[in-house]
Amino acid sequence: MKNFIKKHFKKLLYVSIIGLILIFGINFYVKSKTNSLIFSSENDVPTINVGIIFGAGINGNKPSKYLKDRLDAGIKLYESKKINKILLSGDNGSDAHDELTVMKTYCFEKGIDTTKIYIDYAGFDTYSTMYRAKNIFKIDKAILITQEYHLNRAIYIGNNLGIESIGFSANEGEYNNYNYVCFREYFSICKSVIDVIRNREPHFLGTEININGVSNYSKDDKR
Repeated sequence: MKNFIKKHFKKLLYVSIIGLILIFGINFYVKSKTNSLIFSSENDVPTINVGIIFGAGINGNKPSKYLKDRLDAGIKLYESKKINKILLSGDNGSDAHDELTVMKTYCFEKGIDTTKIYIDYAGFDTYSTMYRAKNIFKIDKAILITQEYHLNRAIYIGNNLGIESIGFSANEGEYNNYNYVCFREYFSICKSVIDVIRNREPHFLGTEININGVSNYSKDDKR
């Protein structure tokens, strides 16, 4: 193994340098296209019909810190009439990890009109959420609500899939492993560019639920 490394050290070094240049170049490109579309003050956010809140893990039957802040940010926009409807998107792949029930229960307990809440039960990743928002929920314009580290990627995907997207930062205080998720995001952004280029289709699509139609707020209505 040592002989192999010595023999191919220069090649490995060049490949590593090229890889880093690509990663940073792609991230620079995506952020340069989306930074101006990120808002942190509700007073500055344009009024848009729909806000999309992304799942972010749960602790038992309670939202994680990441998820709670996303939900609170979306509720704040709803209460200030910056958005009129909310699409909750996450993973409910098992009874032990049912983000959507936690999310919609939290919104209900905070007084959100359930006829204004729509549920995407197959938002297993950011790309799937945005693809389904466009093709299942027929959303053309939205405010994306998540932590700031995640917004560049979400906005980039949304705009490339035909949803006119802006972002609202849900950052509130400190988060566990925040430096790690920020680091990981460099690679996630690169993957999102590949997904967009190849027009990846999510594993689950399902029946149309038009955002301008009747809400599918129901535990039994999984898509």
